[in-house]
Amino acid sequence: MFEMMDSFNRTASFNRRASSFSSPRVHRRRWGRPPFLVFIGFLVFCFFKIIASGYINASPGSNQGFDGYSISNFNGSVGVCNVFEGNWVQDNSYPLYNASECPFVEQGFNCLGNGRMDRDYLKWRWKPRNCDIPRFNVQNVLERLRGKRVVFVGDSMSRTQWESLICFLMTGVEDKKGVYEVNGNNITKRIRFLGVRFSSFNFTVEFFRSVFLVQHGWGPKNVPKRVRSTLKLDKLDNISREWINSDVLIFNTGQWWVPGKLFETGCYFQVGGSLRLGMSIPAAFRIALDTWASWIETTIDTRRTQVFFRTFEPSHWGNETHRHCNVTLHPMSDTKGTDRSLFSDTILEVVKNMTVPVTVLHVTSMSAFRSDAHVGTWSDGQPVSDCSHWCLPGVPDVWNEIFLSYMLTNHRLSLR
Repeated sequence: MFEMMDSFNRTASFNRRASSFSSPRVHRRRWGRPPFLVFIGFLVFCFFKIIASGYINASPGSNQGFDGYSISNFNGSVGVCNVFEGNWVQDNSYPLYNASECPFVEQGFNCLGNGRMDRDYLKWRWKPRNCDIPRFNVQNVLERLRGKRVVFVGDSMSRTQWESLICFLMTGVEDKKGVYEVNGNNITKRIRFLGVRFSSFNFTVEFFRSVFLVQHGWGPKNVPKRVRSTLKLDKLDNISREWINSDVLIFNTGQWWVPGKLFETGCYFQVGGSLRLGMSIPAAFRIALDTWASWIETTIDTRRTQVFFRTFEPSHWGNETHRHCNVTLHPMSDTKGTDRSLFSDTILEVVKNMTVPVTVLHVTSMSAFRSDAHVGTWSDGQPVSDCSHWCLPGVPDVWNEIFLSYMLTNHRLSLR
C-alpha cells in the first residue's frame, strides 16, 4: 500500500528490564546466563514464550483481515503479525518525553505536573505477540516528515494524540523556539484549528476539532421544540475542505456519540431535509461513517495522502453516570468487556468495504487494560475526576508508535 521506507535505527530491547502483568501482581523475569549450546537456549526461550500466559493480552478478533489491520512479517514465512494483539510489558526506557518540558501538552493532561505521585503508569510498552514495534530514531522521523503536512481530525482524544506526537518529535529538535503554533494560540479544547510548525524541517502537525466528522448546525424549520440542533449525517463537516491537501490524515470520532452529548442537549439526526427523531445512535453513526468514507473515496488522492482511522478509546468509569472514577496503580488483568466497542466494529466494517486504502489503528482492545493511565483527579483544577482522557506521557504515545510504524515502514515490523 505504501512505498517502503528506509530502515530505521531501533533500540535493542534484549537488555531492557521487562515484566509482564498478571493478576494480581507484576512479575519480573531475570535472564540468566546463556546455555552452552545455542540450540538448546533457543528451545528454552521458545518454551517460555509459549507458557508466558500471564501477560495482559488483547485479541481484537481475526475477522478484520483488510489492509491496515494485519501486518506482514519481514520474511513473509510466518504469515502475518497483528500488531494490536499482544500485551503490556514493563519497560524502564519509557516515557518518551517529559510533559513539563513540552509547551504543547495541555495542563490538564500533565498528570505528574498536576501532582500525581506514582510513576508506574509511565513504564509500560505494548508488545505484539509475534513481532516488535520499532523504536524510531527521532532525527530520522523528523527527516522523513520534512516538507510534509500531518493532519489529525476528531475530538479531544485526537487532540491528545496530536499533542503526544508533537512532544515526541520535539525531543529531536535542537532549536525549540523554531517549533510554534502557527497562529500563536495556546493549546485549548475550544479552538477548532491548531497547527504546530517545525520550521527547521518545514513541516506542520495540525489538529482540526470535528467531534462528529459530519455537520452540526441548526435544524429545518417547523420542528418540535425539543430539537435545538441537528447532525446532518449526509454532509461532512464544513471545515473538511481544509483537510484535503495533506500528506497524512488521521481521523477519530466516538466520544460524543452518546445521549448526553446528543438528545439531552436537543441534538437530533437529519438526512437531507428530513428530521429523523426516532433514529438510534448506532444507525446514525453508520450513516455518518458512510458519508466520511464516500468523501475519502471521491475527494482524497490516496496516492499522495496516507489515510488512517483510529478506533474508539475505552473509558474506565465505575458506573454509567460517569461520576465514579477509580484510577488503578497497574493495568487491569480483565477488561470487563471494554475491549469491544460497537463504534470500533462499525469503523472496521466501513473501512473494509472502501475502494481506497485506509489503515485502521485498532487501539480499543489494547487500551482497555490501561485503567491506570487516565487523568483521574490529576487535572488542572477540574472539580470532577476524569476516567476518559489519558495522562501525557502515556497511552497515546503508544498509539503514535504504532502509527509511525505503519506510516514509515510500509506496515512491516521486525520479528523476534
